[in-house]
Amino acid sequence: MSYNPIYTITPVLLAQVEQIAGLRERILAAAVQVPWIPALQKDTRIRNAHSSTAIEGNPLTLEQVRAIEEGREIPATAQRARREVANYFAGLRFVEKNAQRSAVTHAEMLKLHRIMAGDVMDQGRAGRYRTIRVRVGTHVAPHPEQVQPMMSELLQWWNIHAARISPIVSSAIVHHQFETIHPFADGNGRTGRMLSLWELYRRGFDSHHIFSIDEFYWEDRPRYYAAFEKVRKESNDLSSWLEYSAEGLRMTLERVWTRIQKLTAHSGKTKLVLRPKQEQLLHLLREEKALTPREIWDGVGVSKQGALDLLRPLIKAGLVRRIGTKKTGRYVLT
Repeated sequence: MSYNPIYTITPVLLAQVEQIAGLRERILAAAVQVPWIPALQKDTRIRNAHSSTAIEGNPLTLEQVRAIEEGREIPATAQRARREVANYFAGLRFVEKNAQRSAVTHAEMLKLHRIMAGDVMDQGRAGRYRTIRVRVGTHVAPHPEQVQPMMSELLQWWNIHAARISPIVSSAIVHHQFETIHPFADGNGRTGRMLSLWELYRRGFDSHHIFSIDEFYWEDRPRYYAAFEKVRKESNDLSSWLEYSAEGLRMTLERVWTRIQKLTAHSGKTKLVLRPKQEQLLHLLREEKALTPREIWDGVGVSKQGALDLLRPLIKAGLVRRIGTKKTGRYVLT
């Protein structure tokens, strides 16, 4: 057998896709010579982590999630809540690193789940398909013996057939079918939303990694769950789900465009075309969170003066700031 999703490209879906295409082109055109992309990437990662974990009941606020991303301590919070968020960031880094992968295998699927669900599962084992029956609301997930073959069918469709349709559609299909299979004993929601994001990255739809559709799901969770359930009530016809997901992506891009306009206004007339070494430096700061001047010139492979020459325009553009004293100061992303 093979997985063959059932859906219709309705007028509503087509209109959403056309609006999404226009917004995406506007955003990409604005991203040619701008200083704000790293700041928007950071903000998007934080919003994704907060929204996706909050959907599953994580109590941390957006600012607490931001503190975790920046490596700051957040007192009086549960260890599990912090671990869930840290796991999400690790899963996001895994997906970003593998954004160009042409095929996703069971091994990558299990590794992603192991990263995201490690030490935070109520039942089952992270990185292992479930061996128990599970129920999600009114949905009784397939028998454990069906999980492996159904995941094989989904992966085959994703790796071979998904590229023939719009990533707007394919990402929504991957998301829904994964949740229908519910292949793990716990952590399926976060993993399924991450897979949807992975598809957008793989297809080059979000090449800058600045879209956070999970915010849309988080803000109206009852509607999110109802959209899942509606597909089952309509004999597994995905059309309504695709309309709903496309609406979320359109609203996400509208918010991104609004944030871009605010960031552009904040930076005024300052325009910055990043040099390769500056891109390398921003990547280092994103990975390491904070760097001393010596760590910068060693990491980028330039002299002390060269590092200062790279930093000055980044600081002026509001991308990087210095924290700490003159002796112990470090540079971080703003």
